[in-house]
Amino acid sequence: MLIKPLAADSLGTRSMCTLVDTGDLTIVIDPGAALGPWRYGLRPHPKEVKKLEEHKAEIVNLTSKADLIIVTHYHYDHIPRPYEGVSWLRGKTVMMKDPENNINFSQRSRARIFLEQLRKVDCKISVVDGGEVKIGNTLIKFSEAVQHGNSPKLGYVVEVCIRTGDECLVHTSDVEGLVDERQLKFIIQNKPDIIICDGPMTYMLGSRFTEEDLEKSINNLIKVVASCHPAFLVLDHHLLRDLSWKDRINELITYAESFGTRVCNAAEFSGLTYEPLEAMRKVLYESFPVDVGENVKTSEYDDV
Repeated sequence: MLIKPLAADSLGTRSMCTLVDTGDLTIVIDPGAALGPWRYGLRPHPKEVKKLEEHKAEIVNLTSKADLIIVTHYHYDHIPRPYEGVSWLRGKTVMMKDPENNINFSQRSRARIFLEQLRKVDCKISVVDGGEVKIGNTLIKFSEAVQHGNSPKLGYVVEVCIRTGDECLVHTSDVEGLVDERQLKFIIQNKPDIIICDGPMTYMLGSRFTEEDLEKSINNLIKVVASCHPAFLVLDHHLLRDLSWKDRINELITYAESFGTRVCNAAEFSGLTYEPLEAMRKVLYESFPVDVGENVKTSEYDDV
């Protein structure tokens, strides 16, 4: 099984877009990327905008050649924005989280627009919550809808398990470090060799993410390692918006090493350059100043 992150926070944009080639088919999970609208009181730096353009071009190129598209939820760092169009998805099979149930108002509205666009380009659409499908030797399973992080306010996501032969991957989508037991259950049931997991939202500790949430996340991730013994636990997305991410989860890293599990981010996993640009935004502005006008132009890349 070939697993290739196409965009991720450790690679410079907000995303969990992942390509999986099982030999039977090529799958792209969550073909979207975005930038954080504000960080340290600053809009995205032009270097972030350039990286976003590169990632979106890569996503379009490889997704247009894929056999199957999976959409775990409807935030704009996981699906394309309406103005970007979806012509590159023409005729594709798209498996997606239920757009009408277990969903908040914002995501329901976005899902309806996205569905309308997909139908116009003759996509084959199916709702997958709690389901599974086998294509050749590839088995794909989907969790029931689970919370987007530590609260239902941001809606729900589906987790994805892809299995072929004796290889198994779980992609968690936006669970923010497995804060909830229902997020944890799907992983332990499937015992994956490789886990691509949204890490704890430590950059918002003290506001939207509490010390209790962090403790739950670390304890649940330790349970995953103890139960599944994965070769790789790839933590990215929300966690990589914190430059001190390794210090925050040092207990987990130490524990995982005792089981032979490597804890890493998507850049390290894929052998690509580590560029957590949002977390580095203040440094970028200090090192590569831009005028106010150039900064304001990046507002169209907000993902909220």
